[in-house]
Amino acid sequence: MEHAYLVCYDIGDPRRWRKVYRTMKGVGEWLQLSVFHCRLTREKYLRMQDNLAGMIKRSEDHVLIIDLGPADTVELRVESMGRAFDPIEKDPVIV
Repeated sequence: MEHAYLVCYDIGDPRRWRKVYRTMKGVGEWLQLSVFHCRLTREKYLRMQDNLAGMIKRSEDHVLIIDLGPADTVELRVESMGRAFDPIEKDPVIV
């Protein structure tokens, strides 16, 4: 089962920020500077968390991972000003 997550970060060093940004681009959908929306299984969540923990400097950086609940049942209530916000939809997987 997938959960929806909001991942926000404040990274003190530009090099570390770029590493975190590139990692998150492979995991979720970019919403705005340092904010991503993700749909992840427990395994993918743990992998993301482990990767981020290895990149940040705990004394200088801050990462928030907010669990919004089961992705199929959570109803995101987002107020967006400016560009439209499109929540991540689950796409069918063809094997």
